[in-house]
Order: sequence, then structure tokens, then C-alpha cells
Amino acid sequence: MAHIVILGAGTGGMPAAYETREKLGNNHEITVINSNEYFQFVPSNPWVGVGWRKRDDITFPIRPYLERKGIKFIAQTATALDPENNSIALANGETVSYDYLIITTGPKLAFEEVEGSGPHGGHTHSVCTVDHAEAAYGDYQKLLDEPGPVVVGAMPGASCFGPGYEFAFIVEADLRKRKMRPKVEMTYVTSEPYIGHLGLGGVGDSKGLLESALRERNIKWITNAKVTKVEDGMMLVDEMDENGELKKQHQLPFKFSMMLPSFKGVEAVANVDGLCNPRGFVIVDDHQRSPKYPNIYSAGVCIAIPPVEKTPVPTGAPKTGYMIESMVTSIVENIHQELSGQPPTHSGTWNAICLADMGDTGAAFVALPQIPPRNVNWFKEGKWVHVAKIAFEKYFMRKMKKGTSEPIYEKYVLKALGIERLGKH
Repeated sequence: MAHIVILGAGTGGMPAAYETREKLGNNHEITVINSNEYFQFVPSNPWVGVGWRKRDDITFPIRPYLERKGIKFIAQTATALDPENNSIALANGETVSYDYLIITTGPKLAFEEVEGSGPHGGHTHSVCTVDHAEAAYGDYQKLLDEPGPVVVGAMPGASCFGPGYEFAFIVEADLRKRKMRPKVEMTYVTSEPYIGHLGLGGVGDSKGLLESALRERNIKWITNAKVTKVEDGMMLVDEMDENGELKKQHQLPFKFSMMLPSFKGVEAVANVDGLCNPRGFVIVDDHQRSPKYPNIYSAGVCIAIPPVEKTPVPTGAPKTGYMIESMVTSIVENIHQELSGQPPTHSGTWNAICLADMGDTGAAFVALPQIPPRNVNWFKEGKWVHVAKIAFEKYFMRKMKKGTSEPIYEKYVLKALGIERLGKH
């Protein structure tokens, strides 16, 4: 009997646990380790930031749902990973041994890379966790009482740009509904070389459509933006030219700000020699497996993927839901093959699919594959996306509570968009 340990219980870890149990049956032990007792549906955090969702709407306790499937759950932070001895040290002093390890931790949020940023002692907010989104809503309510400038966007090195656009549009829509929009000046500040780059070199007409959407809503923007420091109520921004040279310096006053940080790998994983790149992201081969430690697999935001292209201000490549779903499935299939005495042969797809809410409308994009040249390069805006995002939230939450491993993107999202599955990365 093998012991499969899954480190992290987010949008990659929970499906990995369910798929592993379904594929391997009850003949093997599965343990999930996560810092929190609860699952959080991260894509809904921008709604939490303006009070459109509450914590209870997008979270649930992990333990009862995993244990119902015969999966052990440990709510502890991993402090050290020892791949030579196949063990993980936990904050409570416990050590967990494994035969196979699946790393789905998500990222460490690198607020420390920009002085004065972040919700922990800094002056900007985040929607990367439900705790951060709740804190953002607290200050957003202060903005409603005393309106002032709003700055939203993404810091240098950021890779997940979608939530930044979402939050800017959601805030704008909420202010309009409250008839307060004329009282609030909004600026979108991003490390992308142009609006709609998204860390993907653009997708379809993302540049034109998102620029038009910002312009229509009277949201100013600064691209190639290198935020150098954040002070109380003031953001210092160096705007770079296409060669990475200083073009203009900005001092942006703000009453409220949400800026997505760059990501790193979590320390317990990043500290392992030969497992990660210099940013702490897990290096994997075509089968989602560590080249140095072949019984370690990894999926999701915590893996190393090179940028699509070099940009004047550093940007990373996003890992969207379809990619994560595909990575997880390939890992489970590969572990099943190994336990059956066969070499792993399955690979994930590096395809990007995103449904982004814009308050009362939305934008959807499909990049197949993520790295150009592409077979599908598609970007559309419409009210149907707003409805689809709400439906997706409800469906995914039900799926996680039910404990099914049914592939959402493969079965529903691509079909709804009229797109057939296309190839591997």
C-alpha cells in the first residue's frame, strides 16, 4: 500500500485528493496537509472585497468532506520538506512520511518586494486570500464614507493579472450602483507592457477590448509600471519605456488601493535543493514530476513556467483553472501507472481559459496553447460571462463538497464556448 500526500488544499489540491481516491480506490492511503481548516474559492475573492460575497459564501470546512471519502486531513503548516527521506515536518512537531508527494501549495505572496505594500503592515490590499479580501472590504467601506482616489493593478513580477482587472471593474460597477462614481477617480497601474497583455502576450483582441472597457468607465491607466514604494495614501511609480528605461515618474495619491503582488514558492518547498527555480517554484518535467525527485509531483501556481515573453517590467505567466485541472489529472494518471509498474506517460495541457467578471458584464478568453503560436486565440466580452462566472462559482463549490473528480473545464467550459480540446503543451 502506498501513501500519497497532497500538500495544499486549494483549487488544485482538493480535486487532486478526490481524483486520487477515485482512481486508486481504497487500497492506498491519502493524506491532505493544508495550513487552514477551510477551503476557499479564490476566484470569488474580488466579490468579497466589495461586499458582494461573504466568507461563508465561498468557504467550507475541509475535514468532513475529505474524511467522508476516506482521506486523512491535517490542518498544519509544513515547515520543512526532506525528499531524501520522503518526509514533511509540520509546525506542530509532527512528521509525515510519504511514498508519493503532490505539491499544490499555491504561492507565497511576495509583498516584501515592494516597500510599503500589502495588507500586513503595508498600505495596499490584496484579493489573493479570503482574509485579505475581507480586510479590503473593511477599508472599502471607509472609502464609501469618505470618497477619494482609487488605485488598482499589479506589482512588478506579477503573473495573475485577471483578478486585478476584475476588481477594478467590480469596484467601478459597485460605485455606479451606489451613484458615487463621480466622486472617485480611478487609475489602473500594471507591470504589463500594454493593457490586455495578461502575462500571455495578449489573447485575441484583449488589448483593444480592455482598453475600450477602461476608457468607457473613465478608468485611467499606466502600463510598464514599476511600483517602487507605497506610502500612506501615496504610490510611487516609475513608468518605463519599451527598452526598460525610465520614461516618467508618478506620484499617485489614493484613498484605497488593491495591488496584486508577485508570487514566490512557499518556504518549506523553496528551500529544498534542486527542487525549485530561484523564485521557489517547483521544476517539473512533461509529466508534472520533479526531475531530481521522481516521487514528487506538482501542479498549479506553485510550478515553474517560463514567461511567455520578456517584458520591460518583469511579468510572469499565469496558471489558469483549465491548466491546473489538466495537470492534476495527469499526475493522478501517472501515479496510477507507477503503482502498476509502468512508466508515467501523461502530460497536462498548457492551455489558458479564463472567465473574468466585470461587475455587470464580463470577459472570457481562451489561449490554446498558452505559449504562441496558438491554435485558438479568442477573447470576448458580454453579460453572459458575468452570469457564467456566478454559475461556475456555485458549480465548483458543489463539486468540492460532493467530492467528485468530474473535469469542469474539459466537460463544460470548452463545450459552452464551442471549442474542442486541443493538444498538449
